[in-house]
Amino acid sequence: MTVTIYDVAREAKVSMATVSRVLNGTAVVKEDTKRRVLDAIAKLGYRPNAVARGLASKKTRTIGVIVPDVSTAFVAEVVRGIEDIATMYDYQIILANSDAQVKREVDLIGTMWEKQVDGLVYMTDRLVKEHVDGFEQAQIPVVLCATEDPERRIPSVNIDNRRAGRDAAHFLLDRGCRRIAYATVPEGRSVLADRRGSGVASCVPEGHLVRIECPDGRYETALTAIQKALQEHPVDGIVAATDELGLASIHAVQDLGRRVPDDVKVIAFDNTRLATMVRPEMSVVAQPMYDFGAVSMRLLTKLLQDEPVDTYTVTLTHDIVERQST
Repeated sequence: MTVTIYDVAREAKVSMATVSRVLNGTAVVKEDTKRRVLDAIAKLGYRPNAVARGLASKKTRTIGVIVPDVSTAFVAEVVRGIEDIATMYDYQIILANSDAQVKREVDLIGTMWEKQVDGLVYMTDRLVKEHVDGFEQAQIPVVLCATEDPERRIPSVNIDNRRAGRDAAHFLLDRGCRRIAYATVPEGRSVLADRRGSGVASCVPEGHLVRIECPDGRYETALTAIQKALQEHPVDGIVAATDELGLASIHAVQDLGRRVPDDVKVIAFDNTRLATMVRPEMSVVAQPMYDFGAVSMRLLTKLLQDEPVDTYTVTLTHDIVERQST
């Protein structure tokens, strides 16, 4: 039979209110009384009902995490960081996959609100008014993870994507590339990809930059799009907005009978496992994926616990890792 708080109180010879105080830490309890309660809990194997505790304290100790595609290596590493810090601070996460669809993202914000999560860590390719309206309706702390609010209304953790785009382009220019392609998703689909693209464009001479739009950012469709673009616009360097697009870029060059890095140098963003699983191994703008999650969750705990916050817009550092593709 299920062990109840009443059973614990009877075993410890205290009131149910005293057991509740020990469990929730809501009042000072004498050490010997606290010990009797804890011993009774251990003896009976009592597990507090999370729902009941949430109703009483108005806190569920749960965090909603909404991500665009849980199957990607990038998101998986970010979620590891979120969960590790959540566990450290005694929170459980509820993970939801949005497929990067705005309607589903907005619906999931409502679902998390209904589940009475204490806060939300949110990943999205682009932030629109419907998202912000959903956050305001939910009235819970939100931290944007590996994305940004252009108007800086919502706390966020990210890298400086425009600067990272410039760094990637300069990296190729310094290695002799003169005509560079930027492989990315359609404009407006991802604020991060657009930021990186603006960084690339800021330092490549006019007329020497080719923008290759890959319909959905996935390898299969990108491979075709990049092959077609390279046949029409020969280049000697490619900056790819993600590792997956970088992988497609390397294979597109090879399928056209050219060599990486001798004929075309390739650098991509992320530094997931894909970067070292391709031959030649891919140079990358390495993003701190685990730290995105860990820092986002830590910022959220500060908001939940009314701790001092130095900055609500956290910019982490990126790095370039050179491998065989350049």
